[in-house]
Amino acid sequence: MRVNWVASKVLITLFLIILGSSLNNHILAAERLKLGTTTSTENSGLLNVLIPPFEKKTGIKVDVISVGTGKALKLGENGDVDVVLVHDRNSEYEFVLKEFGVNRKEVMYNDFILIGPKDDPAGIRRSKTISEAFQKIYNQKAPFISRGDDSGTYKKEMKIWRTTKIPRNTCYLKPQGSWYKDAGQSMETVIFMADNLNAYTLADRATYIALKKKIHLNIIYQKDSELRNPYGIIAVNPAIHKGINYQGAMSLINWITSKEGQQIIKSYKISGQQLFYPVAAH
Repeated sequence: MRVNWVASKVLITLFLIILGSSLNNHILAAERLKLGTTTSTENSGLLNVLIPPFEKKTGIKVDVISVGTGKALKLGENGDVDVVLVHDRNSEYEFVLKEFGVNRKEVMYNDFILIGPKDDPAGIRRSKTISEAFQKIYNQKAPFISRGDDSGTYKKEMKIWRTTKIPRNTCYLKPQGSWYKDAGQSMETVIFMADNLNAYTLADRATYIALKKKIHLNIIYQKDSELRNPYGIIAVNPAIHKGINYQGAMSLINWITSKEGQQIIKSYKISGQQLFYPVAAH
């Protein structure tokens, strides 16, 4: 009888251990949130100060997946992330229009800048518009490094090229030539490439400021209304994909657009320079 009692106790104990492990894994899974965002957002260091307070307040662990805007939205479209923080309005509106995302909110903005060699061999500084600046780069065949990765920065670059008078055909909507290089890399990597090759590139100001002390490139053209760079946050539609942590996504959206979250964004500086400007309405 005692042997049977001991055996029963062992079986019950094992059952409770397995059950506890299963419940624990379920709880841990429920407390995780997948955020698809841009390399420029992560490179700036903003998420290092914005996400931890959210995690502490809610108990939700945020897993950041850093890619270009196009790839981040594709992750959302496929249901591979729960929420996206990106910076290309047309792509964001299309994402919502196709019902892949819901509850889009404006978060913040910074701006794009054209950076290049200090001596500015293409004479960009005298340009009156960003379109004129790009035209000069083309005319001079000055070395230019492009993101080439479907990021928000790349999409902005393509929009600018379309305002110039460079030759086009049905195959190409961007410059062709050995002077123009598609990197297919992150903003940080592209800036380092441009620095090594003494080339121009379009960059977001936040990443440039974060890397400024490590490179020799200067801001050559800035403060054009066409260079404004707004960011939006969107929850992935739970009606399209099962298993989306919609409640967690909305918790993050509400946090980032709250007074507390917006103040963190406003206060974030590198070398005394503010990198982002909050715009969420309360």
